Amino acid sequence: MTGQFLVASDLDRTLIYSNRALALDVPDRLAPRLLSVEVHDGKALSFMTEQAAELLVELVESAVFVPATTRTRSQYERVNLPGPTAGWIPRYAICANGGQLLVDGVPDRDWQAEVRSRLTAGSVPLDEVVEHLAITADPEWTHKRRVADSLFAYLVVERAELPEGWIEELTGWCAERGWTVSLQGRKVYAVPAPLSKSAALAEVERRTGAATVFSAGDSLLDAELLLAADHGWRPGHGELADTDWNGPGVTALTQVGVAAGEEIVRQILERVRAGVPALRS
Repeated sequence: MTGQFLVASDLDRTLIYSNRALALDVPDRLAPRLLSVEVHDGKALSFMTEQAAELLVELVESAVFVPATTRTRSQYERVNLPGPTAGWIPRYAICANGGQLLVDGVPDRDWQAEVRSRLTAGSVPLDEVVEHLAITADPEWTHKRRVADSLFAYLVVERAELPEGWIEELTGWCAERGWTVSLQGRKVYAVPAPLSKSAALAEVERRTGAATVFSAGDSLLDAELLLAADHGWRPGHGELADTDWNGPGVTALTQVGVAAGEEIVRQILERVRAGVPALRS
């Protein structure tokens, strides 16, 4: 069955969850058992339920599973997803919002060249956006400023202190220059429009010849990823849920937090087990 189904999933707040994002709304004694899937500087940072981990192991044995994340390559490499063997890594992984395509953990040079070509043709240079963020993002509510893999920029902010209308103004400014803006938790992302998970997914689909594609994600940067699949899933939290976004062939779950991550894996695995392609409605 491997190769018939291609499954691409966002990581943070879709498949894996930080302590802040777990959203456990049950008494402590009834909370699900959690598995740590990311450790950094000796601290466990990200989790999924043990049940989700068991389901994911079966899924990666039955389909081509592709993590599709906005994380940089180094940030992605901290994640240790459950798999059929110790040290397992996915054959394909999409990092930096589509800017990096890893094949067996190694950046694909052909895809890097393709990305450079698309960025040159479709958006203003990164430096111009970084300069604008430096001018408009007040240090009073901006904790960190980062550039990811020399491809896009993001801020870590105090979300409650963001000035009214600032995100909308930044979105408009960026749109005029071929960039998109996404607010995810405490992070504000500015990403070139040609840089997308869906474009990288299309390349993986071409290489694998998969007959059916499933996807999952929670943010505006995942919208195209969901629409590019035969069927997509979004959790009941996140940027897409907050704006009541939906699309053809997209299931909007009611579950939030780590429970949503488990439900996403469960529903995708049920489709793969059935072995019946899901046609976009």
